[in-house]
Amino acid sequence: MSGVWGWFGGGAAAKQKNNPKNAILALRSQLEMLQKREKHLQNQIDEQDGLARKNVNTNKTAAKSALRRKKQHEHSLDQTLGQIGTLEQQINAIESANINRETLAAMERAGEAMKQIHGKLTPEKVDETMAKLQEQNALSEEIVDAMNSINLGNQVDEVDLEEELDALRQEELDQKMLETGSVPVDAIQRLPAVANGEPKGKAPAIEEDDEEAELRKLQAEMAM
Repeated sequence: MSGVWGWFGGGAAAKQKNNPKNAILALRSQLEMLQKREKHLQNQIDEQDGLARKNVNTNKTAAKSALRRKKQHEHSLDQTLGQIGTLEQQINAIESANINRETLAAMERAGEAMKQIHGKLTPEKVDETMAKLQEQNALSEEIVDAMNSINLGNQVDEVDLEEELDALRQEELDQKMLETGSVPVDAIQRLPAVANGEPKGKAPAIEEDDEEAELRKLQAEMAM
């Protein structure tokens, strides 16, 4: 046992210091060996207990010897169980420490990553950037408004449109006069007072033409 513990206390301690994972593997290997010893000692105890019970009435000396060996095995078992408990505690402690170390290392890497991402970014720079963005957005809206207000073609004068419309109406009226020899009453009502700069006195002339047309129409009917 002293040789085993010497190896464990020396080489394993160095491995534990340099590499926690290797130390855990070494501890688990030692724990497995102690657990096998525990089972062996328990079997020895059960065997000696059986011999003592067998010889308790027939061979007192043999029974005492069996009980003596049983006590020795029980003492060794108690030591082995203590060693198993100690190893289990050490394994749990190293595993927890290793997890803590790995967690801390991961947090440190995360911190470095965040530092690289942020770079020289500060709340003041964020505010400055947001202000610039708002300024550029406002400028963009002003540019759009200015472009929408640009006259892309010549504006049509409403007065010119009205005059052209009156000319079309007059042209339509003249065409009807040529076709029928009379002027519709509704067309006379729609005719504006002033069209293409002509004076209002032109309307009675249209009425006179209408009367002449009606007179010719009556003369034609009387001739029939």
